[in-house]
Amino acid sequence: MIFAVLDFTDFAIIAAIVAVLAGGTVVARASFGPANRDRLTRVEQKLDLLLTHAGLDYTPATKAAWQALADEGPARKIAAIKAYREETGAGLADAKQAVEEYIEGRR
Repeated sequence: MIFAVLDFTDFAIIAAIVAVLAGGTVVARASFGPANRDRLTRVEQKLDLLLTHAGLDYTPATKAAWQALADEGPARKIAAIKAYREETGAGLADAKQAVEEYIEGRR
């Protein structure tokens, strides 16, 4: 029933809108590189200081054991994968992927 109301030009306009939105998402992800991640980290630290200065009780979320191991460097990557598996019960491939994504996201 809905297709009887829409013309070919309507479908073309909808397709163009979807293409623009999808392209914008790709550009936004590509522009959020390491420099922007560093800037975001600095902004978060400043926000933490402001919250503390305002007298609000704020405690940042503690890192999981596997995250702390992954932060120590590449030599501790296997230990981080093992810790991730113990905490979550995930398989080896899933644990390896999660740890590698965490390390990449930190860069």
